[in-house]
Amino acid sequence: MSFFNLPFTKLQKETEVAILSVLRACYLTKNVQDTLVNQDTLIKKDKSPVTVADLSAQSLISLHLLSHFPQDPIIGEEDTSELRVNDGLREKVVKLVSEGFEREEGWGKDKTFTEDEVLKAIDAGSAEGGNKGRFWTIVIDGTSGFIRHQQYAVCLALIVDGQVEMGVIGCPNLGPEPAKIGEEIIPNGKGVLMVAVRGEGSYSRPLTSPTYTKLSLPPTPPASNPLTFLESVESGHSAHSIQARIGELLEVKRPSLRMDSQAKYACLGRGEGGVYLRIPTKYAGGKEYAEKIWDHASGSLLIHESGGICTDMHGQPLNFGVGRTLKNNEGIVAAGKEIHGKAVEAVKKAVEEVGVKKD
Repeated sequence: MSFFNLPFTKLQKETEVAILSVLRACYLTKNVQDTLVNQDTLIKKDKSPVTVADLSAQSLISLHLLSHFPQDPIIGEEDTSELRVNDGLREKVVKLVSEGFEREEGWGKDKTFTEDEVLKAIDAGSAEGGNKGRFWTIVIDGTSGFIRHQQYAVCLALIVDGQVEMGVIGCPNLGPEPAKIGEEIIPNGKGVLMVAVRGEGSYSRPLTSPTYTKLSLPPTPPASNPLTFLESVESGHSAHSIQARIGELLEVKRPSLRMDSQAKYACLGRGEGGVYLRIPTKYAGGKEYAEKIWDHASGSLLIHESGGICTDMHGQPLNFGVGRTLKNNEGIVAAGKEIHGKAVEAVKKAVEEVGVKKD
């Protein structure tokens, strides 16, 4: 199957552009990861890290989108506030964006971008979203994993009237074989790319080969691959203690598969683990936090089109039409169709035990 002969009848141009954009951003970020030094990383005002790879990849993807769909708004995680006051980092980002572009019809072979073009492309990601019209959302997800030279993901989704219609997830360090318990956060492959279109299924391919394989998430984990959880690496991202109790209620016998980014959705979509949990840290004494739409848009559609269910922790559908966050939702539970309801019930019981009520 060639690159431009995708197994979809809807949104063909959008899907082709999205796949090409994510592939190029995967190669850019992987090249940066292989040579990453401390000077290539910034700490933002919210104390989260951002690297030249995050900024360059967001700019590169935005430039592709704007060249094909100039009227479409974009929501991206990053902006240029720190970059504009750091000359050395800014020069690196501009250079990486130009190097990351390869020939495409309508653009010159040796196309380069000015500093202004690169910065404007990053800041193009400032749209507010909403439940009317279409917009794109971009994230280079899992910066902490990227810095540790472990798992991260490049994700791009198209949202129309508040509903995710198409999503692409590129995982440069994920292998085609199932992740191993205890080794899951270590790069274990040359990369995979997954794509889903609403109503038309989900597919996986190696980064290096346009051979697409249809994905199917079992309703419940088979006896040969017993249930385990897919979780964030850091306890600051999800309440590990509550999730451990949920595991007891579901009689989970194996340790969790912990990795950064939407690579967790990618693994679940192809049948690994069984349940992806993200319970807010406020249930373990942490702070309030509203999930960002870019962290779940592509992954939630991938699970849906693979045959699973992705909701918030209360079993409610994720609402991508209320702005840049999932402020109408709380937590994430994604699983096969038969196990999902049991997982939501276990979440409810575990939360009731600690005495924290839904707002």
